[in-house]
Amino acid sequence: MNVSSVFSRAPTPMAPLAAAPKPPDAKADDEKLRSTFQDFVGQTLFGETLKSMRKTQHKPAYFHGGRAEEIFQQQLDQVLAEKLSRASADQLAGPMFELFTLNRK
Repeated sequence: MNVSSVFSRAPTPMAPLAAAPKPPDAKADDEKLRSTFQDFVGQTLFGETLKSMRKTQHKPAYFHGGRAEEIFQQQLDQVLAEKLSRASADQLAGPMFELFTLNRK
């Protein structure tokens, strides 16, 4: 048994490391973050506003649809909040997003 032959073997060249993944485009990332931020701010604000508005309405004595109507109103409020958010959230979320990005750096 020749023990020295095991240790005298020439080192094998290592495979080159794969190129590091390129960082994502910062501009596209920033736009995606801005869009997500606007959706969150707009839907939170308008969603809560619509929810508060619904609480002020009393159920009618007649022609109330019960639980089905309540579920439909919640879904309708969600759609309305999304549309209101797309239409005007930039005015609200724009300055907030600028402050957010300044604090993040």
